Order: sequence, then structure tokens, then C-alpha cells
Amino acid sequence: MTGGFAPRLQMNVELWWCVAAIATTLALNAMAQPGATVSKAPDAAAAPDSGAQAPAFEVASIRPNKSGGSGSHSSFDNGRFTATNIGLRTLIQYDAFGIPGPQIVGGPGWLSSDKFDIAAKVDDATAERMKTLSHDEETLLTRRLVQQLLTDRFKLAVHMETKELPVYALVVAKGGPKLTLSKQADGGTSISSSTGRMTAKGVTMTKLTQSLTQILARELGRIVIDETGVEGRYDLALLWTPDTGSASLTNASNESSASAGPSIFTALQEQLGLKLESTKGPVETLVIDHVEQPTEN
Repeated sequence: MTGGFAPRLQMNVELWWCVAAIATTLALNAMAQPGATVSKAPDAAAAPDSGAQAPAFEVASIRPNKSGGSGSHSSFDNGRFTATNIGLRTLIQYDAFGIPGPQIVGGPGWLSSDKFDIAAKVDDATAERMKTLSHDEETLLTRRLVQQLLTDRFKLAVHMETKELPVYALVVAKGGPKLTLSKQADGGTSISSSTGRMTAKGVTMTKLTQSLTQILARELGRIVIDETGVEGRYDLALLWTPDTGSASLTNASNESSASAGPSIFTALQEQLGLKLESTKGPVETLVIDHVEQPTEN
């Protein structure tokens, strides 16, 4: 992937090691024994060849955002990456590593509280090459570019570490699953979500748990792992009322009739025939070893 891209800055060794570790755990996860409570980072980048230079943005501007607004946005289009009013923890989660929030450990408080505006672009040759890449290849390269940006400008250093953490296991509820086999002929997967709503086509149970972890990171605060034993791809729709307080299996199973709608726990059981069970398990976490405030430019 990195061949042909103009070398800019050498990627922090620990960051590359982290990238390799995520890819390795993905392979191990495919061979895991049934019932193992292990969660892996989806769609992570692979490590480059020894001595390879990391792809980097040609130019990048980072400025603090003092607007006090709550909304944030990031996008990559035609070789240009932009982020508005975004926190570094959010950049790490979504743009650099594609790893669920509960799997990111450590770092100072300003990673979430301080917001930045970022504008960066690759050189013209790289932008043209990116047009020939598949969606997955482009995502992989984009993440490497953002990783390099954070390493260079924020002095980010990370490593992977397995920790025993509370998790939610997705299992089949009493009465069996209520799932519709996918009508996607090409075997593709599509997932869309908004507050209290998720629709998916051609989704596996593993992909469903990854999506639930991403969507419900703030509400549940835990990784969701697949222990359903259900194979195949499915089309589904899920509706629930988000819990703005702390979620628990106890109060989820005793909802008040005054609730505007079912909790995610009840919705999964009633609509999909699946259930979340509280447990603990080894989880691969991304540990932040070092980070600095960027110099403004």
C-alpha cells in the first residue's frame, strides 16, 4: 500500500507496532474457540514492511476551536481531510484506528475536552492514486495518514494491551432468534444508524456486535461481543430509546411503563430475539502512552 507514496515522516515505532498488533489479533480472533470473550478492533491497518516510510499529508493545519459548540465533523474527500470542532480522542477512535471508544485507555482529560479544526491534504500524485483504490484500501490508507498526522503533530505514542474488562455478550434469547436472512445477492454489508435506530443489510453477528459497540459506546460503556453462535448474514432493523443515564441490566429488565420506548436491552430481545448478558473478558485495548498539545499553525 505504501509503495509509490512520497516519504514524509517516519511513523512512531510504537504506533506501527500497535497497528500490527491489531491486525494480528484480528487473525487470532478468526481462530478463537467458541464462547471466548475477546473483542478485536475492526478494520485496523496492517504494519508496513521493515524500514518503510509512513504515508503522510503534504500539508496540514491544526488550530484550536474555541466555539464551545457540541457538534463535530470529519471527512476525507479527494485527498483532503477536514475535521471541525473535534476532540483528539474522537479522532483516534473514528479516523485513526476505527476502534470502539471503550477500547481506548489512558491519556489526559483534554483529549476529550479540547477541540480542534484540522485541514490537511495529500500531494496530487497520491490523491490520483487513491481514486484507483477500493473502499477498504482507501479507508486503510486514510487511517494511516491520520495516524501519521497524530504522531507528528500530537506526538502520539500508543501500544496494545489485553485487559480484563466488563463486556456485554450478545446471546440468543429464550425462544430463539428473530432474524431475516439477507436478500443481498452480492454478499455486501451496509449499516446505517441514528439516535435510537439502526438498520442493516447483509450483516453477520460479528459485524452487528461491532456496530452495537460503536453506536452504544456512550450509552453502554462496554464492548459487545458475539456469543450467539448464529452464522450467516441478515437484514434487520432495530428501534430503541437511548438511555441518557447509566445503563444496567437490572433496570433495563424493569422498565417503567411511562418510558417512551424500549431500552436497547428490551429492543434486542423483542425485535431480534437476542439478549445482552453482563460478563467479563479479555479485551484488546489501545493504551495511550504519550500525547502533547499541538503547536498551532
